[in-house]
Parts: sequence; structure tokens; C-alpha cells
Amino acid sequence: MELSQNNNGFPCETLSRIINSLKSPSMVCEGTHFDGQIPHTFVIFGASGDLAKKKIYPTLWWLFRDNLLPKPTKFCGYARSKLSIKELKEKCHHHMKVQPDEEVKYKEFWELNNYVSGSYDGLRGFELLNNQMEIMENKCKANRIFYLALPPSVFQEVTVNLKQICMSKKGWNRVIIEKPFGRDDASSSQLSDHLASLFSESQIYRIDHYLGKEMVQNLMTIRFGNKILSSTWNRENIASVFITFKEPFGTQGRGGYFDEFGIIRDVMQNHLLQILSLVAMEKPVSCHPNDIRDEKVKVLKSIEALTLNDIVLGQYIGNPNGEGDVKSGYLDDITVSNDSTTPTYALSVLHINNERWEGVPFILRCGKALNERKTEVRIQYHDVPGDIFEGNSKRNELVIRVQPGEALYLKMMTKSPGITFDIEETEMDLTYEQRYKDSYLPDAYERLILDVFCGSQMHFVRSDELHEAWRIFTPILHEIEKQRIKPIPYLYGSRGPKEADRKCEENNFKYYGSYKWHGKH
Repeated sequence: MELSQNNNGFPCETLSRIINSLKSPSMVCEGTHFDGQIPHTFVIFGASGDLAKKKIYPTLWWLFRDNLLPKPTKFCGYARSKLSIKELKEKCHHHMKVQPDEEVKYKEFWELNNYVSGSYDGLRGFELLNNQMEIMENKCKANRIFYLALPPSVFQEVTVNLKQICMSKKGWNRVIIEKPFGRDDASSSQLSDHLASLFSESQIYRIDHYLGKEMVQNLMTIRFGNKILSSTWNRENIASVFITFKEPFGTQGRGGYFDEFGIIRDVMQNHLLQILSLVAMEKPVSCHPNDIRDEKVKVLKSIEALTLNDIVLGQYIGNPNGEGDVKSGYLDDITVSNDSTTPTYALSVLHINNERWEGVPFILRCGKALNERKTEVRIQYHDVPGDIFEGNSKRNELVIRVQPGEALYLKMMTKSPGITFDIEETEMDLTYEQRYKDSYLPDAYERLILDVFCGSQMHFVRSDELHEAWRIFTPILHEIEKQRIKPIPYLYGSRGPKEADRKCEENNFKYYGSYKWHGKH
């Protein structure tokens, strides 16, 4: 099954149509030709690492199990560690979620796997890898996908050797790249220039797994498929937009890695800014990937670079009333320096200088060791003018719950049941677990890896998007690090620094704390 090399993506395909196209050579994604004779080879660099073990191999197994991959597709791992396929299988097995009736299929999956051990900076290992791929492909025309689950320190050598030795000569080649995409605008530009010297932009898939999540992908439909929402999606109706990422756990012994990047680089500059661009962009002329990404770039260009006045930084400390890890603060992690000023919490206020959004604050918040696990977009509408309810009426909010428990709900005011004329907050609720009980929601990596096979770059980050994202955040990152600005301490398990709540109030976001959404999550 061949997906043609000149395919630059396809218009707004539902996952079901993609699935049908992959299952049947007679069905075609626009601009994509399927031929059951062309083999595909999927190579995992860093095959012995955590990402490969926990995400990439499980994802490939699930796609294979559900017959979503083109046939024939084979897999080859590459890493410095010397492993047998049996040892690799044992490392991954816990994360594969294999059911008792899937054992035969599971065995078939691992029979399609090979593994090559070699260094990242020498030629010999790559020559062995290429020889192995040619054997797997029977020395025929083949398409190749290379997933680079690697640390930045080896990235340059690997990509050069990959280009020189391992590229398919007759089929297409696609390269998947994991973040971090640099540390600032200069290092990101250097990385982009390096990649551009080796591969075309159509061959590069910069993966941000948040773009594969169900409710993030649903943003396009919510915004542009509903007149009742699209008509109010502007500064005349919306008071503020609040995009939140919260984790209830700390660094869990990985503080040394986290300390190199901090919460802004780890979450805000990529995941949250990507969500912001989908929330705020103008309607694209079509659902073609480049049309969508053009609009995302336009809205990012309208955002000014952040300053210290726009941001609140925090670092969690141990909670003496907690148990286990909750008693330990960030600086208690033995892999973290005792005087580290790396923030584990950040709240930033961004402003979009265009006709639709002028004056509307976009508040991004992310943090570790907080009171709950949650990622959501909260669109808060203006107060009702001419209030007749003696100040008891609260703002409407449209909430898009990304995780856990995908949901969309509209918080509104209604009369409480009974003889009195009291008003209360309630919601119009679309909770996926309740509305789509029998539906299977694939993991974000499943969607994105399937997109790579299909040649769609809609949900991947383009180089100019990356440039604009770093332009917004680089000055503040440099200033924080140069001045060694000390984050505000906050208790493990709390909502974060109180200063962040004050910053929200200053930027037209009202937190009532009087209402709890009752959807299952």
C-alpha cells in the first residue's frame, strides 16, 4: 500500500475515512494512492528508551492490532543498548495492554520487528541498519518512516548519518521529531536550518502529542461548525480565555531532566500555545493542512513577546500535612541543585493584537504538584449588562475539557427548582463517557502516527509556527535565567501561588469557586 510521495496532506478527513482508506486499497484519501505491494518500514531511533517503551511501541502495536497500518509494514529499533527482540518485548510488554484473545496477533506483531545496535555518531551502525531494512524490504521499493525519540545532544549526528545512509532511494521518506525543538529562538532556528539542509519541510513531522488529543482536534469543529458559537467568538462577547494544564504530582525523581527546561519550555511554549492558536485563529479557507497552519501562524504573529509583568512563576515545596511524595518539595529531589530557580508553575497573560481579540487576555497556566489533574480551555463571557438579579448572576463559561474525561460543557444560570425564585449555576453538558459510551477514543500518538502514514501534516508543527512561538517566549526565558528570578513557593497539592489568582483578577477572569462540574472524570 503506497501513499504517494507528492502528497502534502488531505482535507478534513474523519478518522473513520482514513481507517477505511487504509483497510481497502480501492478507497483513496485525496492526493493519496494506495498500493498493497509497496512495503513500509518504521524505524524507532532510541528504541531502548522510555518514550519508545511507553508510547511508540504500544502505539504501533495498537495500530497493527486494529489493522490500521498499510500492509506490509515492518518495524526496526535502533539504539546503543545491545538488546534481543525478546528483551525488547519484555521491556515494552507492561505498556502494550494485550488482551487474552490478542496473543496470536501480538506474536505476529513482534515477528515483524527487528533491532540493530549501534552508536549515534558512527557510520557503521547506520550501515548495519540500512542493510537490515533492505533485507526486511526484500531489496524492493519501499517507504520509510524514521521516529527520532532521541536527546538533543545526538540529534545532529543522527540526522546527518540518516540522510547519507538510510534514506529510501525509490519510495518516500518521513522523519518524526520529538520536542524539545531547541531551547530558545536561536537554538531552534539553528535546528530548523540544520533540518532544512537535509530534508524538505514536507518530510519533517514535528510531533506535539497534544495536537492529537480528541478535544484539541475537536476545536476546529466547535469553532467553525456551530453558528451559535462562532457568532460570539470575539471581544464583544468574551471577557477572557483561560487555558490550563495541571498535574497532581511532582518531578518523581526526574528533576535533573526537568531542571534543564522548566515548566515554560516543557508545557507552555508548545502544548498550551498550540491550543491557543487553534482557539484564536481565523477561519481557514479550507481544511487543508497548510491553510490551517497559515492561520495559526497569523495569530501567533499578532502576539507580542512576554515581559516580566505578564508572568507569575512558582516552585512547589513539601506539604507537611501530606503523605509520601507530597511531603517533598522540588528542591528535595536529589537530582536538583539546592539553589535551583527553575519554575515548576507558570501563569502568563498574552494579548492578541488583532480586530477579533484586542483587549481580551489569554491566560496560560501550567504547573506540577497541584491539586488535580486537568487540561482544559475555559472561555469566559462578559457579565450580563443591566443585572436584575442583585449580583447573583455569574458569568457564562464554555469549557472544553481535554483531559481527563473528554467533555464540552456550557456553564449557565438557571432558576433553581422549587417555589422560590433563586438562581443557580448549572451546565449544558456533553461528556464523552456518557454520550459516546461505546466509542473508542484512540491515544494521541495513534492519531499522529497514522497521520504520518497518510502524509497529513495538519496536526504537526511547521517551522514558521515554531519560530513565532519562540519569538514570544525567548525574551522572558532569557530574562528569568539571567536574573535568576526566584519563583514563589507554593504547597504541594495546592492551587498554586495566590499571586497567580490576583493576576487573573487583574486580567478580567473571575474565579468563583462556587461551582463544581459534575461530569464523570
